[in-house]
Amino acid sequence: MYLSKFYLPILKENPAEAQITSHRLMLRAGMIRQTAAGIYTWLPLGLRVLKRVEEIVRLEQNKIGAHEVLMSTIQPAELWRESGRFDAYGPEMLKFQDRHDRTMLYGPTNEEQITDIFRQTVQTYRDLPQILYHIQWKFRDEVRPRFGVMRGREFLMKDAYSFDVDRDGAVHAYNKMFIAYLRTFQKLGLTAVPMRADTGPIGGDHSHEFLVLADTGESEVFFDQKYLDGLNVDDELDVHDRICLQNKIDDLTSAYAVTDEKYVEEEFFERVDPDNRVRGRGIEVGHIFYFGTKYSDPMNARVQEAQGQQVPVHMGSYGIGVSRLVGAIIEAHHDDQGIKWPSSVSPFDLGIINLKRDHAQTTKLVEALYQSACNQGLDPLVDDTDERAGGKFAKFDLIGLPHQIIVGPRLAENNQVEWKERQSGKRSEMSLDEAMNRLAELAVL
Repeated sequence: MYLSKFYLPILKENPAEAQITSHRLMLRAGMIRQTAAGIYTWLPLGLRVLKRVEEIVRLEQNKIGAHEVLMSTIQPAELWRESGRFDAYGPEMLKFQDRHDRTMLYGPTNEEQITDIFRQTVQTYRDLPQILYHIQWKFRDEVRPRFGVMRGREFLMKDAYSFDVDRDGAVHAYNKMFIAYLRTFQKLGLTAVPMRADTGPIGGDHSHEFLVLADTGESEVFFDQKYLDGLNVDDELDVHDRICLQNKIDDLTSAYAVTDEKYVEEEFFERVDPDNRVRGRGIEVGHIFYFGTKYSDPMNARVQEAQGQQVPVHMGSYGIGVSRLVGAIIEAHHDDQGIKWPSSVSPFDLGIINLKRDHAQTTKLVEALYQSACNQGLDPLVDDTDERAGGKFAKFDLIGLPHQIIVGPRLAENNQVEWKERQSGKRSEMSLDEAMNRLAELAVL
């Protein structure tokens, strides 16, 4: 992609309404624009990141055997009356009447809708277990939306729902999702700490939040520093081996970690070595629940078990804030100049900066690098504008691509370029052939 043809409305000044780093940088980098309070349009650069985050979430769900569906954003009130949540959910639910005077709502979550789909289609334990998920826009009418996409009213969410014939199967599904979440956040370049948490309006008695540590986080968190040591999960862990998986979960949750909602000061200080006590703030990026028959009982979602009895299915729900993750990644990866995208979610794989587009040798090297990158399956962004060098450097640091290849007349005359790593700031001069080899290495990562 050539920058002269790409829609990238950069802001030079910090927007007055942006209170936190991610909101400020997303506006300045031309990723989003506000439509109304807590509602945003995703512009091309931001949408590229959002889609890459979404795809990583999707791949990790598929890996544990979850099946993707796509439920509607609008739901009938009758389903929520069946579950008993229509009046209990609160003012965050946006309700309205259609032309036939039927009460409808813009879905804040989908437990009722997926339970209705399940009860229409599954009648026997032989069709279990199942995990269904979708990635869909939600709406919750926050009284004070703030912090950009971190706490908006409209947001993109992955929500999954597990169905099992008994508690044992449901806990196994919960554990599989627990590990899938750790893998997901690792691949997004985040350390997300699982914390025991309240279940809130979703319900149930077993729940963990996944929080990214950041000063702007909404929740206060308390945990044992040793807890972080066990969070790395490789792809070799067989999530279908119940004993292996349960042992891993037990190891992870035996160390002390808890949000402020569950925090008991005496318990915390009694259980944790004073040298290992950590206290900070966290951004919630995921939440998982086991809630048993909370929805299947009142909504009559039953299956015939092996002995022939009709039993309500045991369920869990599992949410990841896909659009919120974009903001969380920025909060974790930035400096004073701008964003520092992890390679896995960067809107482009690299930037190629032409410092003098009317210089024949400079443009020749830029074109050679661009074609080489494209031929190897990379997605480069070429700055072919006539902006001054300082402006180009500032722009590419702001938008945060992980690699920059800088091509100017001085080095181009000797068939050389400069390679800059955005994360470290390291700069290296190298020959065109060396740069081509680096591109080949990037292509196989």
